[in-house]
Amino acid sequence: MTDGAIIEARELTKTFHVGDVDVHALRGVNLSVARGEFLSVVGPSGSGKSTLFHILGGLTPPTSGSVMIEGRDLIQMSDADRTSLRKKIVGFVFQKYNLLPTLTAEENIEIARDIAGSPARPAAFDSIVKLLGIEGRLHHKPRALSGGEQQRVAIARAIVNDPAILLADEPTGNLDTQNSQVVLDLLRRLNHEFGQTILMITHNPEAAAYSDRIVHMRDGRIEQL
Repeated sequence: MTDGAIIEARELTKTFHVGDVDVHALRGVNLSVARGEFLSVVGPSGSGKSTLFHILGGLTPPTSGSVMIEGRDLIQMSDADRTSLRKKIVGFVFQKYNLLPTLTAEENIEIARDIAGSPARPAAFDSIVKLLGIEGRLHHKPRALSGGEQQRVAIARAIVNDPAILLADEPTGNLDTQNSQVVLDLLRRLNHEFGQTILMITHNPEAAAYSDRIVHMRDGRIEQL
């Protein structure tokens, strides 16, 4: 594994079988992400970036290749170990906020801690919600929150367990320009002020510009490192 890398993918391939047709979503992807880096993976629909996201997060296995997360071989992990990784090591932010509609914002954040079995950290929780500007919205349910507020709650939920890695898949895809800028500013602050490693998938070059480094995908391959 490359010195200082927290994520390292080598020769990743992923083939989906659709009827009698093989769809090659990834074609030998190599990618290294340094600890504390904010990296964007940019590409059009069908480029393979979301498939890469799901493999790096342990959500789906590759057809071949290797993935090292914090020095551990993701492919060789048991299902239980991969589940533990998703609870404690990797936080996820998606385009769809995936908040539970019957829970308040605070409960949506805390449920991630409960599922992971992490101890309560009131000071850390307060710091997170203050940074994200949602301290006054904690007792509201998702239907009473704007899209930008819902995404900020989703980010809080993703980082409440202090994950080593934050994976964000089109985090501004459902937001207007103003709320997109707020969310991207917050991601950059998480990276610059707290050293959070962030890998963001996006089709938007303007969003990618908030990161430290950009790689481009097309037809299942990384075009530029």
